[in-house]
Amino acid sequence: MAILLIHGGAGAIAADVENDTVSGLQAACDAGAARLASGDAGEAALEAVTAMEADERAFNAGYGATPTREGTVELDAAVMHSDGSSGAVTLVRTTPFAARLAEVVRTRTPHVLLAAHGAEALVDDPVPNESLLTPRSRARWQAWRDAQTAPTGTGTVGAVALDDSGRLAAVTSTGGMLGKWSGRVGDTPILGAGTYADERVAVSCTGRGEAFMRAVTAKALADLVAAGVELEQAIREALDGVRRHGGEGGLIVVTADGRYGAGFNSASMAQGWRWKGQGDQRVSRAPGVWVRTSG
Repeated sequence: MAILLIHGGAGAIAADVENDTVSGLQAACDAGAARLASGDAGEAALEAVTAMEADERAFNAGYGATPTREGTVELDAAVMHSDGSSGAVTLVRTTPFAARLAEVVRTRTPHVLLAAHGAEALVDDPVPNESLLTPRSRARWQAWRDAQTAPTGTGTVGAVALDDSGRLAAVTSTGGMLGKWSGRVGDTPILGAGTYADERVAVSCTGRGEAFMRAVTAKALADLVAAGVELEQAIREALDGVRRHGGEGGLIVVTADGRYGAGFNSASMAQGWRWKGQGDQRVSRAPGVWVRTSG
């Protein structure tokens, strides 16, 4: 029954990073699947996301995350399990591993969401904010500043998992939008918007965060599943809600009864999955929805 799905962002994923993106997806899928074989859903999803946070080549999380308009890095992440336990962080500047910091909030504090210095006080080995920038992310920021365009972004990373004991978990991590205002918070650390898990379903979203927050997308999808809507239709309706709020993007989902799938309505989406030694990872460029059933 154990299933792992991951995403590496939705939007306009550039062709020149596609090979790096697929390689990163494969490494993250392999890391998460190995943990799922010997651990639980939460550990597997966290392991997959951590692998993508550490990969500076293609993703917008951890090392190489997109800077704010001031040229600094501010990270968001969330972790949620099917038992309701959860943790989230936002505006983190001193570690590349925001998802693991969110896990610390889940397991070591009485709170759900900690911001900025409150979250950073839990970092064991803080690093300078400048170390999170890479030549690639600096170049992207410079090009954005020179062009004076609106904030943009792809490459949020996420994972959802179901383990053999029936436990579900969702983990999402992001650097947010390139050129965002300092202090901006997107959907990733907002439970029910960009990240959600309950006893029926686990969801991780990626895309225009403001629209996902207004649509409360992850919880909307969970409610549709709880109401008996078929998973493919539920994904379509959830993404339609994002569109109605002026946004686009994608999501991944796994259910307690072994259904799993993804959908996006943006130009492209990076995604991968593993089940019983089978799997795939790719940058998809044909918007739509797919759903499979284990067994």
